[in-house]
Amino acid sequence: MKKELLVFSAAAVFMVSCSNNNEQRTDENNNNNQEEVVPGFDLSNLDTTYNPCEDFYHYAIGGWLKKNPVPETESRWSSFSILAENNRKKLRGILEEAAENPGEKGSTKQLVGDFYKVALDSNKADKLGYKPIQPLLEEIDAIKDYTQIPAVYAKLKHIGTGGLYGFYVTNDLKKSDQYISYLSQGGIGLPDKDYYFNEKYAEIKDKYFIHVQRVFTLIGCEGESAQKAAKDVLNFETKLAEASKDRVLLRDPSQNYHKISKEELIEKYPNLDFPTIFQEFGVAEKIDSIVVGQPEFLETLNALMEKENIEVLKNYLKWNVANNYSEFLSTDFVMEDFDFYQRTLRGIDKIKPRWKRAMDAVNSSLGQPLGKLFVEKYFSEESKQYVSNMVDNIRDVFKERIQQLDWMSDATKEKALEKLSTFTKKIGYPDKWRDYSGLSVSADKSFAENIMACNSFNIDYRINKLGKPVDRSEWGMNPQTVNAYYNPLNNEIVFPAGILQPPFYNPNADDAINYGGIGTVIGHEFTHGFDDKGSKFDAYGNMKNWWTDEDRAEFEKRIQVIIDQFNEFEPIEGVHVNGELTIGENIADLGGLILGYYALQKKIQKDGQEPEPIDGFTYKQRFFLSWAQVWAMNIKEEELKRLIATNPHAPSQYRVLGPLANLDEFREAWGCKPGDPMVRTDSLQAKVW
Repeated sequence: MKKELLVFSAAAVFMVSCSNNNEQRTDENNNNNQEEVVPGFDLSNLDTTYNPCEDFYHYAIGGWLKKNPVPETESRWSSFSILAENNRKKLRGILEEAAENPGEKGSTKQLVGDFYKVALDSNKADKLGYKPIQPLLEEIDAIKDYTQIPAVYAKLKHIGTGGLYGFYVTNDLKKSDQYISYLSQGGIGLPDKDYYFNEKYAEIKDKYFIHVQRVFTLIGCEGESAQKAAKDVLNFETKLAEASKDRVLLRDPSQNYHKISKEELIEKYPNLDFPTIFQEFGVAEKIDSIVVGQPEFLETLNALMEKENIEVLKNYLKWNVANNYSEFLSTDFVMEDFDFYQRTLRGIDKIKPRWKRAMDAVNSSLGQPLGKLFVEKYFSEESKQYVSNMVDNIRDVFKERIQQLDWMSDATKEKALEKLSTFTKKIGYPDKWRDYSGLSVSADKSFAENIMACNSFNIDYRINKLGKPVDRSEWGMNPQTVNAYYNPLNNEIVFPAGILQPPFYNPNADDAINYGGIGTVIGHEFTHGFDDKGSKFDAYGNMKNWWTDEDRAEFEKRIQVIIDQFNEFEPIEGVHVNGELTIGENIADLGGLILGYYALQKKIQKDGQEPEPIDGFTYKQRFFLSWAQVWAMNIKEEELKRLIATNPHAPSQYRVLGPLANLDEFREAWGCKPGDPMVRTDSLQAKVW
């Protein structure tokens, strides 16, 4: 789908994320910025008209849901959104200061300051119209035969556009200490292949056709030529969609890893002319083998490149350029892009103000330089140490639970414990910041030109890893991001500074709130190392089976219970959660809750005294209230439908209700009884880790 400009930022392909008393405190590292202390749990979030044993989600955060409608510039609004909005305010101050005083050429402040300044300048963008992409469109128009397409395509790919297929560099799944190139399916402009064939998306597909036609009109096509071009695009994308695997099949790394030699690749797909592609990218001598994710897709694409009318291919390439750069051009492009991708697909009523869109672009293109400025001003080293200790505590609990498993053999336990012991933790920000000295961003360039420069720089950064040792210190997420992730290729869990704030981590809250918040997030990421995908990677990040056949079969039987549970959930009448698509996150949520809960118990035992109730709630109850608070979310129906079809996370409501109903610990904390909706009978409970 559109907007995936940085086609080489490939570590993200394999990462899994967790992502939906007024005192003043001063941190040593935040330049004495004073912030209002946030309570651990706000009682006004409750809706006590609900029974916690019948619907804990609405009991715990029903008040929050009433107070926090979805803003007209958003498709959903959640605890993550509020924290991200608070971070935006901090980042805005940093960017405005950098734009006003950018400093020395090539410095961090100059890069982000000049980029932001140009991104804010709508007048400049409006004067230029589509001139920033016009040379690219003219180059496509000049194509006379099929032999010229690969060189032009490589150029488009180098600035983060082009479609057709994905091409990126990251660790080899089976030799994680080496980098390798990957080819994957891609090239469609709708969110998922299902949108091209399922009748329930017919109206959206019709609106997509109109959108494509309008964009062609904006780049100079008139009347019937714009209509024909739109038909060409939709028909070609439909053929790509038909050859694509669905998202459930894409989840299995072992089924999407086909390593072949460069010579075999060239021989099997001659019409894609990979020698020219590799030559244009400067990697012809660096590639000796490559991983093809979906060979059937490339076979179809190879045939299309020979049979398809060349004018169709040219229209498709022009569409990809205009589509991927619309939001960086003049207002007419921006609003057309917003009308389809935000209003139609996500139900957003009003476009975000220019400064927020400019900031999003900085985050996307220059996220780490901006993150460096963010942590220098706002991140507390005390928070880093607290969370680091919590990680160690949760690891100890996970070790104990693996040792006590009654369904796993000693041989598999030994391998599981080895993997757990080698987990690397990264907290706050990188120890080593990436070098951006080779990037040229200028206040004299257009918004689109600066985007192109950043895309090319970031793509080259990935390409140049070929032949070099894997850098395991590298981060796959910016420090200011409100999220966390597990990367199986490095066997690492990562918690950026952006998420180490309320409601996830609160230095002024009791341990129950913090273990129910960031503690369960930590447990969630640990568990990703042992979910349906992560469990296929060993202690060293290699895709390798470390299970006995009997243990694997028992594991599959246990996670099938979770799949069946989530398949029952029906957020919208006639629309069910996809248990197969969401299984990895659902395993991690259940594991995160259990690990966080027992890590809290271990902390209390170490302290030697059981905490007194706060606001009338025991520490166990506060732990579960904190968990629900993390997943508070209001969402528009259009966005909910889109996410159910495309997102590996279940809707937030079921991330609370689903796992809690499996826990005797929850039932005991709230005095629930057999037969209550929040209590599954023992025979129907999911028990994995």
